[in-house]
Amino acid sequence: MNLRLVTLEDRRNRADLIFLFKMYKGLTQPPFDTLFQLSKYEGIREHSLKLNKHSTNRDVRHFFFSERVINNWNQLDQNVIDATSVNVFKKQLQHYRKYKMDLFLD
Repeated sequence: MNLRLVTLEDRRNRADLIFLFKMYKGLTQPPFDTLFQLSKYEGIREHSLKLNKHSTNRDVRHFFFSERVINNWNQLDQNVIDATSVNVFKKQLQHYRKYKMDLFLD
C-alpha cells in the first residue's frame, strides 16, 4: 500500500530551495551574494540563474546548505525561477516536481 507520504529528504530539499529563493529575492538574511555566485555560462536549455559549485577537498563541506542546494536549484526550469512571489514559487515547484520526480533526491 502506497500512502504517497513525503520523505524527510524531500521536505529538506524543498525547504532549501524555498529559502534560497527568498535569499535571491532579498526577503531574508544572509544576502544571496555572500553565499552564492551566479554562473557566467549562458546555457541554452537551462535557466538564467545557474549557480557555480565550489570545488572542495573536504567531504564535510558537501553537506553545508550553500553546497547541497546548488544541484537542485540548477535543475529547475526558467518558469519556476521567474516566480514573482514565494507562494507562486512553491506552486511552480510542486507542479514541476510532479513531472520530475527525482528532483528532490540527493
